[in-house]
Formats: sequence, structure tokens, C-alpha cells
Amino acid sequence: MSEELNPKQREAAQFKDGIAAVIAVPGSGKTRTMMERIGILVTEYGIPPEHILGLTFTRNAADEMRSRLVPVLGDLSSRVRLSTIHSFCLHLLKVEGKVFDILSGKEQLVFIKNVMKRLRVKDLTIGTVLREISLAKNNIIDPEEFKALFEGDKTMTQIADIYQAYDEAKVNKMLLDFDDLLLETYYLLRENQDIREKYQGSFQSILVDEFQDTNPVQFELLRLLIREDNKHDPSSFWVAGDDAQAIYSFTGASVGNIINFQTMFPGSRQFILDFNYRSTPQILHACQNLIRHNVKQIHKDLKTDNPDGENVIVLEASNEETEALGLVNEIVDLIERKGFEYSDIAVLYRANFQSRYVEEAFLQNKIPYHIQNGQTFYDRWEVRCLLDYLRVINAPDSDEGDEALLNIMNVPVRYVSNKVKDQLKSFSRERGIHLYQGLKSMIVTVPYVRKLIKEMVGFMDPLIKSAETLEPVQVIQSIRTMFDYDRFIVDEDIPSPDDVKISNINQLQLAAARYSTITAFLEYTDSFKDETVGDDKEGVSLMTVHKAKGLEFPIVFVIGLVEGLMPSKKGNMEEERRICFVAISRAMHLLFLSYPLNYIGQPAKKSIFLDEILGNRQSVIDKSAA
Repeated sequence: MSEELNPKQREAAQFKDGIAAVIAVPGSGKTRTMMERIGILVTEYGIPPEHILGLTFTRNAADEMRSRLVPVLGDLSSRVRLSTIHSFCLHLLKVEGKVFDILSGKEQLVFIKNVMKRLRVKDLTIGTVLREISLAKNNIIDPEEFKALFEGDKTMTQIADIYQAYDEAKVNKMLLDFDDLLLETYYLLRENQDIREKYQGSFQSILVDEFQDTNPVQFELLRLLIREDNKHDPSSFWVAGDDAQAIYSFTGASVGNIINFQTMFPGSRQFILDFNYRSTPQILHACQNLIRHNVKQIHKDLKTDNPDGENVIVLEASNEETEALGLVNEIVDLIERKGFEYSDIAVLYRANFQSRYVEEAFLQNKIPYHIQNGQTFYDRWEVRCLLDYLRVINAPDSDEGDEALLNIMNVPVRYVSNKVKDQLKSFSRERGIHLYQGLKSMIVTVPYVRKLIKEMVGFMDPLIKSAETLEPVQVIQSIRTMFDYDRFIVDEDIPSPDDVKISNINQLQLAAARYSTITAFLEYTDSFKDETVGDDKEGVSLMTVHKAKGLEFPIVFVIGLVEGLMPSKKGNMEEERRICFVAISRAMHLLFLSYPLNYIGQPAKKSIFLDEILGNRQSVIDKSAA
């Protein structure tokens, strides 16, 4: 079984008892090593499959582990416990007699909104409160500690009060949110020795994938599942990951959990899988050049015996539009002259809004593409709502105008119920008129709804009368101003200009500025509904770097390599560098790096990462070693 592994993989897979961390560079066969290890534990070391626990952090990763274990263990694979850490905690709590329902999604938003209403909190947004509570739970900080930690800070003290009331309300309703699953399991194992020893005895071997993505509560919970005293009845705790691919600090993950592993577990073993099966030596050299600039890291040399490929190609463009056209030219050449398929190619970017120029260029040049796990630019909700406003203003007396009006009646919130919408449809149908005319003449009985609809009509009427002469960019700006649209879409009192949704509608306005009439602009945006180009699974993959993690492509384009974007001005520089590292390490044969000289109409400075990748910048580590 282990004959398929290289010597370093085999050594890591055959580790028997105790604690070990496997540091695996991109494309080094980490998952295969982990699955072969499970096979060795069962067939060579005689551990029953039921006594093995394999954990990861996404359902997709858990499903992949399960499918890849079948060729290794056959029918026995179904007896190994493989799951996400949240799923494991849910199962454990239920088995131990905890009675609860899960609070998630919209229900959670409504629940905490009601808590805030009871406390008469009006100057905080739901998003902010939930983020802070989640971060606190991930760091094992209860409401009392939270309050003490932020004593004197008015805003955080308010959040502490909400946190406490939120937790009490959940207890009364017998509810747990996703963060509670981890926290409650941690408390249960920590405080109940019998239950702790039961689970320590249940699993002779625990394996954790993507360990660099663990947060403090996950780390401490896992620690309670293992027997660190191995003098009798030894067990094993085996984790795999890569500090260079730790890019989820915004969810509470701590790269220190893997970097400091040997300090936290004295006497533990460390195995480094540094042999890459994925990329050319040139691409690996670029990856090594970049990541050596990080100070906090586990040093490793990326190696491969893959044949030489082409050097990394850097594309310079005057702006985002010409950058996208440069991609088109390169892709046409790759397809027509070099024999690649569209599905061999991925375009990666730091933020979703960057896809607009690429989508437009691909559509114009008939290059099929699809957005990986996401929506095309003009399908994004905050963009689509503004386009629906334009549709009503441009053609209120049309079927398209009717559909658009129903979509925007509660954007922003006007408390128009489905019952009122049904009444409007019936009222208009009986009179043979379109919905906008019906809205102007139908009597709405609820006073505050009537007032809000009247305000909407009062704003729209003059625009409808002048629609043929209005420029779409001005109309969009008017909508944003009149309805405080930016604040509505991000649910923030003071919207950040860096917010993804704000960036998307800014991009919409930039696109609209190229058209002198609303009709022309809508015709253009409607052209993106051509699904044969814009949602072709065999087309070029477009996605953010975070979506690309774990994937690989023969050809990768990384775009928008300018200061303020990659690296983001909001991010920690070492994590931003790791994000760039993840991007370029997805490439197998060809890597293109692209940057515009002007970005959003302003002169742009090319990313510091470009010089680092190309070896044109000495690292801090090099200087200190000299």
C-alpha cells in the first residue's frame, strides 16, 4: 500500500504512536498521504477502523477524503469516522444527551435583531455584532470576559450586553449556533472527565487536515480528545497542513497553531513533504522567491523533478480594460496555437468585483467562462437591484418593467408584503395596465407603507419622463443618494469604501459611464444572460484566490497585482503574501502575472509581490542573515 508513497510521505504515513505535524507544500500529495496512513493504521497496526477519526473543515474536503479512502481500504473505509469538525461536535453533543436545535442563516439574523430591539440598540449593525460575538467564541471568551476585556469602550460594552442577552435567549429556546457547537463541546470535554476519557478511549488515532485553518477553540477542543500521556495505552494525533497557505485569519484561524506546534507539543515529530508533483521548476522557484519574505514561517525548500517549463510571464497594461484584453489575446493564442482547452485555464483575483472587466472582455470575444462557486458580475444582488431600477425608469409600461418593479419594491425596505404585491398585480390586471401605473393609483391602506411608496413614485416619475435624455451613470448615482443605497446594502452605518458590495456598485457605475443612454446600457448588461458564454463549465474558470485554494490548473492568470489590491491595504502583509502564494501555486505549467498602470481611474503602483516573485527584491530574512 505505502509503496505508492515517496520516502518522506511513507515516513509520515507510517508514524505510529504519539503526536506529529506534517507540513505539506502545495501539490505534495498531502491528502493521499493521509488516506494511506489510515490504511496503514488498519492493515499494518491493527487499529479497528471505528477507532480512527479524520477531521477537516469543509464538507467538500470531508467528501473528498471519503472518496479517496475507498481505493485504500475498500469496504472498511465506511467504518472510519470522517467528518467536518462542526459535524463531529454536533454528533457528540446529541449522543451525550444535549437537546437543541441549530440556529443559522436568516433565522439567526432575525433572532439577534430581536435581541437588539429588546435592548433598544439602534446604533450597531447586526453584521458587526455577529462578527464580534463569533470572534469572541472562537477565542473562548464568554460574555463576562468580553465585558471585562473591553471595559471603557462604549461600543464593545454594548456588544457584550447583546452577547449575554443573545446567549440567554438561545438557552431559553434550546438553540445553538454553529460557534456554540464547538464551544459547548469544548466545555463538555473540559469539565466532564468521564465523557472526556470516553472519547479519548474511542479514538486511538486522530487525524486533522488543513490544520493551519484551526482557530483557538478548535485547537483546544482537539487537545482534549487526545491522550498526551502515552505511558500506557498510547494513541496518536497526526495533523497535516501548510503555514504558507494559512489565509483565513478573518474567520478567526490562527497560523500560530501550526507554526508553534512543536512548542505546544514538546517531543512531537515534524515531517516536511517538500516534493511538489504539480508545477514546473520555474513556477516553484517563483513560489519560493515570494514566500521567503515572510518572517513567521516553517522553512522548507520546494522541490520537483518535473521537466522545465516556461518562465513566469508578466503582463503590463494601461488600465483594467486593457488588462482584460491582454488576457483575451494570451488565451486565444493558448487555444489556437498551443492546443490548450479553455477548461485548462483559471483567472484568479483578490476580490470579486475584479471579474467585471474580464467578463466583459470574454463576452465580447466569445471566450466561454464560468464563475467558480459564485455569480457573474451583473447577477450579483446589489448590482441587479440597481439595474432593475433602470429597467423601471426606462420602460415602466412593459412586462420587463413589471418584473423589475416587483424586485425593487423593498429595496430599500418599504415593508411591502407579498399580499400587497398580489393586490397590485390583481388591481393592474383588472384595469389592463402595467404595475407601475397600478402602483400610482392603487390605495395602500397601511399609512407608513403608503408614505414610502409615495416617496418612491415621487422620485421615479421625473426620471421616467426624462429617461431618453438621462445618462445611466447619473441615474445610478441619484438612486444611491436618494435611497441611501450604500448603507442599505452593507447594513453599516458608515459604509466602508472597501466593502465588496460597494466596490461592485462602483464598478457598475464605471461600466455605465461608457453609455449615453439607459437603453444602450441595459442592452449591454442583458447580453451577459447568454449562458453559453457566461456559465460554461468547460470554459475558463474565474474565481477569487480563496475559492481556488485546494485546486490546480495547467494555466493560471493572476490579475490586479497592484498595491492596495494584492496586497490589500486592509490586510496583514504576511497573510497577503500567503494569499498571493496560494494563487501562484495553483499553476501547473504556465503562470501569467498581470497588473494595470492605472486602477479605478487613478495611477497604480505595481505590487511589491511582483518584484519578490521575480527575485528582484532582497528579503528581510536574507538581509538579517548577511
